[in-house]
Amino acid sequence: MRKQHWRMIAAALAGLYFLWCALRPHEPRLIDGANLLIHEAGHIFFNPFGEFMMIAGGSLFQVIMPGIFVGYFVYQRKPYSAALVLFWVGESIVNVSVYAADAAAMQLPLIGGPDSVHDWNYLLTHLGLLQSTVAIGRTIHVIGTLTILAALIWALIASASREESKANLKSE
Repeated sequence: MRKQHWRMIAAALAGLYFLWCALRPHEPRLIDGANLLIHEAGHIFFNPFGEFMMIAGGSLFQVIMPGIFVGYFVYQRKPYSAALVLFWVGESIVNVSVYAADAAAMQLPLIGGPDSVHDWNYLLTHLGLLQSTVAIGRTIHVIGTLTILAALIWALIASASREESKANLKSE
């Protein structure tokens, strides 16, 4: 079997897995630990930009960080690798949608316990959008799912291409 076929199979399997993640967003995933660490680092990273941005920074950084890796692979002319990492971006957005959808109910357990600030409750309250929690959570979920679908299409197209293989040969 040619390398392109293996890549296509891997892309399809990754797509199925991440679409399954989007269909069952409340189930824990192995990648959740990494997402949580990046989320918490985002609060620190965005701290200099004021309280609102510090709180928003957790969810922002959780999506921006894997996006940086997508950008790196695009820059390196490795579209297949970029597409595979885009699955993580989509999953991270779906993960954020669960947190956003919980803004009014505040049922999710938080790291600091019950006295912790619920990021999305704070953000939507300050924006006067707490009553739109469900719609905002659904919208974010749709964006994450569409990102996963885009990653799947891109990965399948890139897996059929020899461009990344050529780029790897040039760099060696």
